[in-house]
Amino acid sequence: MAADDLTIVLADDQDLVRAGFRVILESEPGFRVVGEAANGAAAVEAVVALRPDVVCLDVQMPGIDGLEAARRIGALPEPPAVLVLTTFDDDEALFAALEAGASGFLLKNASPERLIDAVRTVAAGDALLAPDVTRRVISRATAGHGPGCPTSDHAGAPSGGEPVTAGADPVAAAGLTEREAEVLRLLARGLSNAEIARELFVGEATVKTHVSNVLQKTGVRDRIQAVVWAFERGVASAG
Repeated sequence: MAADDLTIVLADDQDLVRAGFRVILESEPGFRVVGEAANGAAAVEAVVALRPDVVCLDVQMPGIDGLEAARRIGALPEPPAVLVLTTFDDDEALFAALEAGASGFLLKNASPERLIDAVRTVAAGDALLAPDVTRRVISRATAGHGPGCPTSDHAGAPSGGEPVTAGADPVAAAGLTEREAEVLRLLARGLSNAEIARELFVGEATVKTHVSNVLQKTGVRDRIQAVVWAFERGVASAG
């Protein structure tokens, strides 16, 4: 195996599920499963010992579940990207995973191609939020229940950044350039950095710079909060 292979740890309490995921992921050139775990505690231990690029976590496992494991992994120095895999397509599991610091959320009935794409996406530093999932995050967050995104207690002061005066242009107020605002709108559509790069005919490194600038100028922590910021201020459309 090449030294620059993308390394993965699989955590699921079902042996057959782990075996299936291993076959799928190792069919992709450059992917290497370096460890497996049957519970959350073992997953954390494997991450500490093996330092993978990505850890795929089941939500429901005996002892320490996948959500608590995600929290513990996220607290490690230089943690890997966390992809949560579950059979449950419900908002509580989704938001709990995001609050736990997961980079992505994928149902176990997804296609093999989707799993491979998901691992590659989170390994690249992108959040894995499909447009339909993004809308659910926005709905929850703007109702005051979002993952790490507290909403305002009064009108005119949405979550993240400074309060916005009625009628003010939030893009101008935040100091976003026209291209940064364009990148933010594409983030709100659920596009990854690679997809944004293709849309704008620029390199991924350029997109990463724009995303970093958006986060810094809007005063938010991550891509998900940036999307909430955009929807709350009318910069993006929920339609």
